[in-house]
Parts: sequence; C-alpha cells; structure tokens
Amino acid sequence: MTKILIVEDDRAIAQKIGQLLATHGYQWEAVYSMQQALTILTAEQQLDLLLIDLNLPDGSGYAVGTQAKAAKIPFIFLTAMEDEASVVTGFDLGGDDYIVKPFRPMELLSRIKNVLRRRGKSQAVFTVEDLTVDVIKGLVTKKGEELFLSPLEYRLLLVFINHSGQVLTRDQLFQEIWDLAGNFVNDNTLTVYIKRLREKIEVDPQHPTKIKTVRGLGYKLEV
Repeated sequence: MTKILIVEDDRAIAQKIGQLLATHGYQWEAVYSMQQALTILTAEQQLDLLLIDLNLPDGSGYAVGTQAKAAKIPFIFLTAMEDEASVVTGFDLGGDDYIVKPFRPMELLSRIKNVLRRRGKSQAVFTVEDLTVDVIKGLVTKKGEELFLSPLEYRLLLVFINHSGQVLTRDQLFQEIWDLAGNFVNDNTLTVYIKRLREKIEVDPQHPTKIKTVRGLGYKLEV
C-alpha cells in the first residue's frame, strides 16, 4: 500500500488532504512540525512520498526535503509561498514537484500519481477475491466485468482497501468518508451505502466474504 506523509502545520488542511488521499486508495499519516517529520525520516519508516509545507512552526520544510532526498524518498512541496526564489530553491533541493496553495484536489492527485509513476512507487491495481480495483483508471471489475459504483460507494470501497485486514469502527468510517466540503455522512446513510456496496461486490450479499461485519466493533475487508 502506497504511504504518504503529510508535513503540514495547519491540522485542518492536513486532515482534508488526508481524506482526499484515503478516498483514492492511499495510506497516509500527518505530522505538524519539522522535528516530527525528521524523527520519522531518521527512524527509516516505510514511506513512498512526502507532501511538505515550507512554513513549519519550528523550522523550514526545506530541511525536511533535504532529509527526504538523503533517504531517497520522493517529495513534493505544497505551500503558499509562490515567489520565484522559493520555487527554484525547492527544485534545487531535489523536490519532485512544487504546488502552490490553494490547489485543486484533482490536480494534486494527478501530480502525486505522476511522481509515484516516475519513481516506480505507484501501486495501481488491488485485488480482493474476484474483485479488481484500478485506482489510476478509477475502474472496478468483478470477474472481469465492470462494476458501476456511485462516487460514495467507490470512496467507501477505497477506504476499506486502504485499511484492508483492519477493523474499522463506524466512527472511523464517518471520518474517512467525510465530504471535503465539510459535510458528514450520517449513520443511516453509511448503513445504506455499505448494503449497496455489498450488493455489488459480494457473491452473496447476505453472507459477505469481502466486507465482513465484526459484531460490536465495525467492519473489515478480508484479505
């Protein structure tokens, strides 16, 4: 699973970026300072990409980029600093891309995919039993036949794939499929969409083998 580290001091922005990444099949983690990011990098955790803000409360995102380059991990600067000197410095330090805030979500995703492809780190296709999900093409097939999912059904499926083998509580699912505009999915809607998703991806929706209910805890995608 592709893992992306978000280095961003604004927690609200970090969470919204994380939600965007999760809905498109990426695993993510957020840190909010230069030191937190450097600690993770020096611990040699498995990371595939960093998204780095330049203005951090305890230092510069350039330092994080320098450490990421030393660890041979691709990184993108994602910042409000749009002056030419900042952009040039970002690329001179080895940044794979430089994106100025505010950014368009789909453009960010496209740039992330391009960097991962160039670095050979992109996992594009996931398989669960007879189900195949191509996150680059946004294509879901079952036994070779294309399935047509609504945007929320597709988002929910990607959340389960992103956390395959893990038990997800209803509260965690609410957080993961939070609409980027700020609207939360309510409890009844979540129940309905899990039911609809099962009807499309399961052989027998009454006895699901992919998305299982873990009584008293939540749901889990079997792998």
